[in-house]
Amino acid sequence: MQVFIMVAGTFTGAHVWQETAARLVAAGHAVHAVALTGIDPARPAVSAHVGLETHIEDVIAAIDAVDVTSGRQIVLVGHDYGIHPVLGAADRRAERIARVVYLDCGMPQNGVPPLAAVPDQALRAQLAERAEAGEREGVLAPPAHDEWERWGSTADLGEAALERLTALAAPQPLGTLLQPLRLTGAVAAVPVTGVLCARNGASIDLVQRLVDFGDPALAVLTAPQVTFFELPTGHWPMLSCPAALADVLLRAADGEGHRLRPAGDDAQTPAHLRPFPLDVPELPRERRSHVDLYVPDSEAPAPAVVFVHGGPVPAGARPSPREWPTLVGYARLAAANGMVGATLDHRLHDIADYERAAEDIAAGVELVRADARVDAERIALWFFSGSGLLTTDWLTRPPAWLRCLAASYPILAPLPAWGMAGSRFHPARAVEQAGRLPVVLLRAGRETPEIAATVDAFVTASSDCAARLEVVDVPGGHHGFETLDAPEETLPAMHQAMRSVVTHLTS
Repeated sequence: MQVFIMVAGTFTGAHVWQETAARLVAAGHAVHAVALTGIDPARPAVSAHVGLETHIEDVIAAIDAVDVTSGRQIVLVGHDYGIHPVLGAADRRAERIARVVYLDCGMPQNGVPPLAAVPDQALRAQLAERAEAGEREGVLAPPAHDEWERWGSTADLGEAALERLTALAAPQPLGTLLQPLRLTGAVAAVPVTGVLCARNGASIDLVQRLVDFGDPALAVLTAPQVTFFELPTGHWPMLSCPAALADVLLRAADGEGHRLRPAGDDAQTPAHLRPFPLDVPELPRERRSHVDLYVPDSEAPAPAVVFVHGGPVPAGARPSPREWPTLVGYARLAAANGMVGATLDHRLHDIADYERAAEDIAAGVELVRADARVDAERIALWFFSGSGLLTTDWLTRPPAWLRCLAASYPILAPLPAWGMAGSRFHPARAVEQAGRLPVVLLRAGRETPEIAATVDAFVTASSDCAARLEVVDVPGGHHGFETLDAPEETLPAMHQAMRSVVTHLTS
C-alpha cells in the first residue's frame, strides 16, 4: 500500500484533491493533501515572507510524518506549481520516496524559479519586472471566474467546479514564484511518472516527437524508470475527472505507464525523418544563410514557394528542419512544377519564441526574393503544424507580391497552456484583413481535438469575412499525414494543394 502526498498548484489548496483522495482511500491507500503555508486556510503564514522554501518544508513535514516502519511507500504528486515543492522535498528525502508524479506540469530545473513555468507570457514578464524592482513580498491575486484559462485549460470543468475553484482560490505569495528551486541531484534517482492532460495541449505523442528531435535535455524522459499516462481532459483533472485520475495514480504507483522510445532507436524511424511519399526529382540544394533553394531549369525568373516548418523544435535538432524529408520533398515538388522551392530554419525553439521566429521567416523570404532566379513579385508561403500561428503577420494586410498562403495541419490559435492570450499570433483574428489573398488549408480529419478546434475557428472566421479560403480535406489523415498515413488518401490532397498554389502563382 502507498501513501500519496499531494501538492496543489497555484492559488489552490488541499481542497482540490477531495474527490480523488476519497477514491484512493477507498482502494486502501493513505492520502495526505498538503496544506501550503500562506495559501491554504489551514496553514496561515506566520511571517511576512513565504517563499518556495517554505512550501518545500511543508512537504518535507508531510514526508517525515509517515511512519518509517509502516512499510508504506510514499508517492509524491505535484500539480502545476506544486511540482516545485515536491521536487525540492524529494531531493532531500530521496531515500523515502518511491515515485514522483508530475501532474500536467513542466520539468523544473535546478536554479530556476517557478516563475519560469507561469504559462501566461505577459504576466510572467510583469512579475519578472516586479522582481527586478525589488518587489519580492506581497501576493499575486487569484484569477476571477473567467480568467482561469490564462493558467490552463478549463475543459470538462462544469460550472459548479469552476465556481468552487474560484471561490476557494487564495492569493499566491510572490516569493513562492521568485525563489529559485535548489536541487542537489539526489531526486534524479527517484522513479517518475508524467500525467499529461491532452486538452491542455500536452500528449504522449507530442512528447515522443520532441524526444525524436534529439534534444539531449529530453533524453532523461526515455529512462526505464520514467512512465507516462494521458488524460483526455483539461488542466484540473482532480476536478474534471477525479475517478480517472485516481486510477492513473494507482497504476503509476505500481510502475505502470507508457515508456518513450529513445531518439535514434532503430526500431522505428521518427515521423519527421520518414521518406516523402512522392517521387520527386533529386534536385541539389543551394544554401543561402538559413535558406535552402531548389531551383528548376528555367530561363526566366520563376515564382517561389517558401516552406515553413512547425515547432517548437529544440535548438540542437539534427538534421535541422529545412533538411527534413517532408520539407525537402515539397520544395522539390514545387520545382518539378516550375517553381523555386525553398525551405528555411527559424528559431521557434520554445513557445516564447514566436516573435523571433517571425523575424527569421521574414528575413528568409527576402533572401528568396532577392535571388535573380526568383520572380520577386510571385511568392507563396506554406506553413506546417505549429508554424500556423506565424501566418498571422502575412494575413494582416499581405504584400502585393504574396500571391498565396498555404497551411498543412496547422495550429491556428495558441493552445491553452501556451500562455499567449495577449499575443498578436491569432490567425482567426487576422484573416479578416487578408483581403483577396488566396488561402489553401490542408485539414487532417483525425487531428487532435484541441488543434482541430483552432482550425474550425479559423474556417468560421474566414467564412464570416468572405476570405478566399480553399479547404483540402484529408478525412483519415493525422497531424503530419504525409509520413503517417496511407498514400492513396494523402497524395491526392497533396497534389490538389500544390496545383492550387501553382495556379495562384502563375495566374
